[in-house]
Formats: sequence, C-alpha cells, structure tokens
Amino acid sequence: MSNLLVTGGAGFIGANFVHYWMKTYPQDKVVVLDALTYAGNKANLDPVAENQNFYFCHGNICDTTLVETLLKEHRIDTLVHFAAESHVDRSITGPDTFIETNIIGTHSLLKAAKKIWLDEGLNKENHRFHHVSTDEVYGTLGPKDPAFSETTPYAPNSPYSASKAASDHLVRAYHHTYGLKVTTSNCSNNYGPYHFPEKLIPLVITNILQDKPLPIYGDGQQIRDWLYVEDHARGIDLVIKKGRLGECYNIGGINEWANIDIVQLVCQLMNKIFNEDADLKLRYPAAVNVINGEAEKLIAFVKDRAGHDRRYAIDPSKSRSELNYVPNESFHTGIRKTIDWYLSQNTWWGELIK
Repeated sequence: MSNLLVTGGAGFIGANFVHYWMKTYPQDKVVVLDALTYAGNKANLDPVAENQNFYFCHGNICDTTLVETLLKEHRIDTLVHFAAESHVDRSITGPDTFIETNIIGTHSLLKAAKKIWLDEGLNKENHRFHHVSTDEVYGTLGPKDPAFSETTPYAPNSPYSASKAASDHLVRAYHHTYGLKVTTSNCSNNYGPYHFPEKLIPLVITNILQDKPLPIYGDGQQIRDWLYVEDHARGIDLVIKKGRLGECYNIGGINEWANIDIVQLVCQLMNKIFNEDADLKLRYPAAVNVINGEAEKLIAFVKDRAGHDRRYAIDPSKSRSELNYVPNESFHTGIRKTIDWYLSQNTWWGELIK
C-alpha cells in the first residue's frame, strides 16, 4: 500500500492520473493538492470524490507549511508533481505566474519533502518524488533531426518551457545534493478526456460543435508527438515502480502529426460521426457545418505564435528498454475515444467555456 500526494490533481493530466491510479491500485490512498486556477477543475475528480481512499485539499504548492502538513498527516510516501502553469500562449503574455508556480512552487515541494522525509525521517528509506515535465524543455527540432532523448541538451524557447527546465534542474539537484529519491518524466503532447478547451484538440472539437472557426497558427505544419493521457499515466506508474533513482525517462506516443493534419482528421471524423448518428444533429443544432458534412470549412489560418517551436518528437527507447513501456493507443484509436468523450460531456466543457 502507498499514500500518494498528487499536486495539480484537478487538472487535465493530473485528474486522469488519479483516475488511473485509483482504478489500478484501489487499496492506495490518494491525496490531491490543487489551487483550482483556471485549468484546475474539481469536477474532474467527481468520479472518485466519494471514495474513502481519496482526499482533496484546496491549496497552493507554494505554501510549504501546508505541504509539510499533508506529508505528515497522511503519511505520504510518494509525491507525484503535476501542478504547473502549462499554456505557452499564456506564458508569452504573462510569464510571472509561470515562474512563481513552476519554479518557486516546485522548490517549495522539494523543501517540504526534504524536511519531512529526510530531516524528520518519515518514510526516510521508502519515498519517491516524481516530477512530471515536458518535451518542450529540449527546444525545437528540424524536419530530419533525431527525436529528443534523455541526453538531448536543454534549449527551452518559451517562458513556459524555461520555467519547466528550471524545475527539472531543481529536482535533479535535490537528489544529488541531499539524497532525495527522485525521478523525472518528460512527456510529449497529451490528449484525451478532461483536456481544457483552450488546447488544440479540445478547442477544435468544441468549436466544431459551436460552428466557430478552427484557428491554425501559421502554416499549420508544426509537428508534435501526441500521447493519449492514460498511456502517460501508465508510463508514470512504471517510472515510479521501476525507474532508477535520479533518472529521467521520456514518455512518448510515437505519434508525430502536423497540426493541420490533426485538425483535418478531427473534421473528417466529426463529419462521419454526425452522418451516422441522427441524435447528434438534434443535440448539437448549432453545429451547422459538421451537420452538413463540411467541418473543414471552419479552418482559419491565423498569425503564428511568437517563438513557435517547429517540431517536437520523443525517443522513448529508454522507457521501452528499462521499463517495458509502449503506448496502448494509436492516434486514430485515441482521437476517436477523445471525440466520443467530448460529445458525451457537453455540460462539462460548456461550463468551462462560459
């Protein structure tokens, strides 16, 4: 049995991880700490809210005293750190919050973990601090460059990725300086249920349903490696259970797609789904273009993002060889599951859009 503290557990990836963990390890206790900012939604945790092994705390990771209290009161032995400001556009217009949460917040957690686990000796020999990071810390790739590996030099290009890079280095430093038992995972772009509607895939799905434009930055040829969120949760599980201390593991979907190709695929799938299900046409009467089988007409190219990285791709060879990790979902199976989820959850995303 383990007692987990999951920071940012009401966010997109964090909530999916909580659902995965409580389904896979029903005997474990899971404590979620979340500040419930714009991307944190307590409703994401409704499916587990009544579980006796679940506890929610509304609070900020920068509150070191609160984190210390949670570690002690719940006898936490595993801390899984998702909490972060993560939207690149927001980091460009307002970087201060990213520095505060992603760097100072991570340091707050590390200080608390060191004090309770190492200095005070609670779970001194049996603890794990797992830090969830991103492939964006590695910078950008050319069309023919090899995918990012764990030895790729860091070269962040946005305030968001720079703040995540700094937090990665802090986690590493606490392992090598103080002996804190840490692991880090760097993931590719996630998609799936509970994804905040400002991100590309949920934005496209929900805009189609509202007959709104589908904005595509620049020429739409920016390439990302896409990872279904439950595959990510399973990868983190393997890192926590089998990963070597102090090591970083890349968790990728082996799914490189250009943004424009993703948008066109979602349009095609939505056209097909609406054509086969008359009830959807009644439930979403505003979705005029997709009802007519012409969702692609909503595509609109807009000015490119400042400093937009051209390509990300993850080499998951280390995770495959050391942890036996491979993703279960292809992009086609994962994107269909994602579309179906959003079609059935219009109340959830409708409230966020309001």
